[in-house]
Amino acid sequence: MPEISKSKFLVTAGWNDVPHLDEDTKEELLAATPPHLRDARSKGIPSLGAGAIYPIPLDDILVDPFQIPAYWPRAYGFDVGWNRTAALFGAWDRDVDCLYLYTEHYRGEAEPSIHATAIRARGDWIPGAIDPGSRGRAQKDGAQLFYNYQQLGLRLNLAPNAVDAGLYDVWERLSTGRIKVFRTLQNFQAEYRLYRRDEKGRVVKEFDHLMDALRYLVACYRSIAIPVPARKTSSSGRVGDPTVGY
Repeated sequence: MPEISKSKFLVTAGWNDVPHLDEDTKEELLAATPPHLRDARSKGIPSLGAGAIYPIPLDDILVDPFQIPAYWPRAYGFDVGWNRTAALFGAWDRDVDCLYLYTEHYRGEAEPSIHATAIRARGDWIPGAIDPGSRGRAQKDGAQLFYNYQQLGLRLNLAPNAVDAGLYDVWERLSTGRIKVFRTLQNFQAEYRLYRRDEKGRVVKEFDHLMDALRYLVACYRSIAIPVPARKTSSSGRVGDPTVGY
């Protein structure tokens, strides 16, 4: 913002300054606006400063683990890197359009084969959405991770990496109760509490691997998620683990 002086002035305008917006419209617009942008859009006040990206209390989204029905489609978001690799698994209740995050993989400084084995153990049939930058990112061996993980047996799709649009989609689902998280996801909860913007409104790119995985999952689950294949279901119709549902 330019410095205000005798030769410069600043004019701010908000929704109350325009006559064509009635109160119902203002309330509707406010409800559809992320919290960190509400002052900027409704009052014309710059408000991109530091603060939580998802200002929804954890208690509002945490649920006790339960047996996931086999017919709920599942997928995972996948964020790769040498210092930390993370995968976040979700099951989709299509009846109410709610995504349940039920298990996580979270490990650093391990070869791709180690991560792939841990992810396949949760269901080698489950498709994933991965950071599109993984095609050109290298670890110690110089391998392109997207293709490397595919060769290791993971069913991967490239996720879009439109950060602001992805953050908004996640926030909208969180604020309307359409993302729920099993209480057992301790690493997810730790990252969620610290996920924030800095004083210039930029996303702090530290301790955010599961948050990125969540963004990839939300962007893709509708198009890639699938239910448990018939061969993976027992004769009783129950999946193997009644707690995490795989």
